[in-house]
Amino acid sequence: LHTPMYFFLSNLSFVDICFTTTTIPKMLVNIQTQSKAISYMGCLTQICFVLTFAGLENGILIMMAYDRFVAICHPLRYNVIMSPRLCGLLVLLSFLISVLDALLHTSMALRLSFCTDLKIPHFFCELAHILKLACSDIFINNLFVYLVTSLLGVVPLSGIIFSYTRIVASILKIPSAGGKYKAFSTCGSHLIVVFLFYGTGFGVYLSSEATHSSRKSAIVSVIYTVVTPMMNPFIYSLRN
Repeated sequence: LHTPMYFFLSNLSFVDICFTTTTIPKMLVNIQTQSKAISYMGCLTQICFVLTFAGLENGILIMMAYDRFVAICHPLRYNVIMSPRLCGLLVLLSFLISVLDALLHTSMALRLSFCTDLKIPHFFCELAHILKLACSDIFINNLFVYLVTSLLGVVPLSGIIFSYTRIVASILKIPSAGGKYKAFSTCGSHLIVVFLFYGTGFGVYLSSEATHSSRKSAIVSVIYTVVTPMMNPFIYSLRN
């Protein structure tokens, strides 16, 4: 278990617990008390933590893709490249980037003014819906949302695609069918999680259809904030 793959997997499990804890308990309290109210600072705090843990999960998924790339494409150098020090630094770097991203968006939201009647058509405070409720100009906020989403979403996803392109090319060179199946099976769990997380995440922040339809946006958000973290233990446990 003291290998980079399980080190990243344990961090992913921890992030999933924190990610769901920022939204699910408040939702359950609302259902139990029949009160859907949340304080202004509570709402901003929830936004900050959701962005932090979503960004951290994004970073860990990238690291896991890189880990699989090194394991399959450079197996003889795997233990040298994926040293415990490098793995720890990658997680720490991802955490710092995620916190800075969350603080940036939260501080930008603090400068907004809101109308008196505030009703969020969602089960938690999501940044996209908060911006739609603002009475002041949100051009700068939207600019930062699209810019940061592109940098922290599109660029890493491109890295994952590149890694798997090289992985597939290496697997196809394996002569035996058993060897190909074993190599593919090590990546299958990670690919499923990547499709669930990125597909729904981009659906919320970059799809105009999802952004403008509160019902569709809520459904998509449930998948990447609740379903994906819930499925991760099943996906990886069954694979192991």
